[in-house]
Amino acid sequence: MIIGIDGPAGSGKTTVAKLLAKRLGIFYLDTGAMYRALTLKALERKVDLSDQDVLKKIVEELNLEFKDGKVYIDGLDVSDQIRTPLIDKSISPVVAQPEVRAVMVKLQRSMVAKGDFVVEGRDITTVVFPNAKYKFYLDATPAIRAQRRFKELSEKGMDVNFQELDQDLKRRDNADKTREVSPLKVSEDAICIDTTNLTIFETAEEIAKYIIP
Repeated sequence: MIIGIDGPAGSGKTTVAKLLAKRLGIFYLDTGAMYRALTLKALERKVDLSDQDVLKKIVEELNLEFKDGKVYIDGLDVSDQIRTPLIDKSISPVVAQPEVRAVMVKLQRSMVAKGDFVVEGRDITTVVFPNAKYKFYLDATPAIRAQRRFKELSEKGMDVNFQELDQDLKRRDNADKTREVSPLKVSEDAICIDTTNLTIFETAEEIAKYIIP
């Protein structure tokens, strides 16, 4: 069984997906973290982030592992590094590469081939798992999403400027929704949930209502 959750940054999908997976006793896969890890690796190698051939080679060699809610590259915990404003600003050209996405989709499908998963991202219900048993799309107002992101980063001790973060979020939204390959959009059969006035726990419970009899 696949439960797919899509939505823009700050909609709450990552934390909600984790809570939902724990509640249901099944596995969780954060596909966005995979693209973030690739972006981090590309930045470390100082390569052209729009060079599809180079990025494809990096992703094919990427030693990526998810363990106990953490993300590891080459055995090193990069969970916090992949959630920084630098990655937010740099990721759009990386995720827009068709051949890179093709490799990622293949990897994502192989990772959930044997088991029940909550999978979240931006093209899960439309491209990666169009036949997912359950499909959800989470959203919230841009102002609330920016506030959530600011709070998340500030609590991690990062020095962030709210106005810059807000503008970066808007640029990312536009890039995600207008890219030619696998743009962020609502699947025709997805259940849409506005999380603007909901807590993370309330959102998880709302989704669970559709799954648990």
